[in-house]
Amino acid sequence: MTTDLSSYNNSWFQPGSFIKRIAWHYINCFFFKSGYFPFYGLKIFLLKLFGAGIGKSVLIKPFVNIKYPWLLTIGDHVWIGENVWIDNIAHVHIGSHSCISQGALLLTGNHNYKKSSFDLLPGKIVLEEGVWIGAGAVVCPGITCKSHAVLSVGAVATNDLESFFIYSGNPATKVRERVISS
Repeated sequence: MTTDLSSYNNSWFQPGSFIKRIAWHYINCFFFKSGYFPFYGLKIFLLKLFGAGIGKSVLIKPFVNIKYPWLLTIGDHVWIGENVWIDNIAHVHIGSHSCISQGALLLTGNHNYKKSSFDLLPGKIVLEEGVWIGAGAVVCPGITCKSHAVLSVGAVATNDLESFFIYSGNPATKVRERVISS
């Protein structure tokens, strides 16, 4: 048996109305994926307008790509760096006081490589309070990063991350405890 992409069918996947998705596509391109509008307040307003749950004091840098804001919840005092891609075909929750560094990828979809039809496999991502996702790091579908976990630069989270631990590598492995001083 081989892969047969002509049999791929994700008609069951309905992430929002066609009009809503098209409208968001253009707003995302013009206000988020570009550097033309670095104003945090306008970005927050637009995300809320499209159904995102957004806390207070959220900073979203230029060149951020967000697939579907209606599947996004962001807590208070969250920083999202340049070139972050929130590819949220499933829900993404970002807890308060979390930081997603530049170039990180939150990936909520994959494909079933065991089926010839290559079926879509969505999985939500939960980043609990105080999580830090390092520059260029990848969080895979279905992952929970527990409170104050750190995924270091370029690491790939393929399993849940425990609270107050630092993870590195591909796949990410626990390297040491995270100790936070005042």
